[in-house]
Amino acid sequence: MDLELLRFNFFNIDSVINVYPLILKGLWMTIKLCLLVGPIGFISGMTLAGVYSLHIRSLNWFLMVYVDFFRSVPPLVLLIYVYYGLPFFGIEIPAFLAVLISFTLNSSSYYGEVVRAGIESIPAGQMEAARSSGLSRTQAMIYVILPQALRNVAPDLISNTVELIKATSIASVVALPELLRMARVGQDLEYNATPLVAAALIYLIMLWPVVRLLSRLERRMMSSCLLYTSDAADEED
Repeated sequence: MDLELLRFNFFNIDSVINVYPLILKGLWMTIKLCLLVGPIGFISGMTLAGVYSLHIRSLNWFLMVYVDFFRSVPPLVLLIYVYYGLPFFGIEIPAFLAVLISFTLNSSSYYGEVVRAGIESIPAGQMEAARSSGLSRTQAMIYVILPQALRNVAPDLISNTVELIKATSIASVVALPELLRMARVGQDLEYNATPLVAAALIYLIMLWPVVRLLSRLERRMMSSCLLYTSDAADEED
């Protein structure tokens, strides 16, 4: 193996120095996308879950179709349809808005399903107790049910967020200058893959702490479940 050739093609410091302005520009675009898509998708998902909890049959059928459809369609396909398909209907939108719309539709369906599962994990008596204390249904949902539900599904929410951040890389297909797109431009300029390696390292640095946090939460929740099961068994004995 030619180590010098390997270093030149994948670990070329000079290439990183030459294209780092492009990498920084792409990183900033990725951060903007994450800061917008994540909260908007999460809030939309919570809204879907809250409306579903009203148990209005006709409305729930619509929500089920919405969630199943956007969870089934790959985000890349959805992005292509939004960006390249809407102009056929006379609707021209910039690449950033197309990415924002497609990712919001996709992420809200996943967040909504996770939050819905969290709400349904809370005993019905919690809502009844909150209502009996004088709270309206909306207040009980916001102040009593949702905090417990979100705590129960926190690992799943964080996992969805990690996947969402990684999925922003597909925005390069509509020429949005995010991190992967700028790394590929740098690759074309330098004739080696070092900019792509740099982009991969940036994703790793951004997401590794979040992944470690996710693992810690999962272990803590597993320990809590085991402790609860042990206490319940002791009480039965």
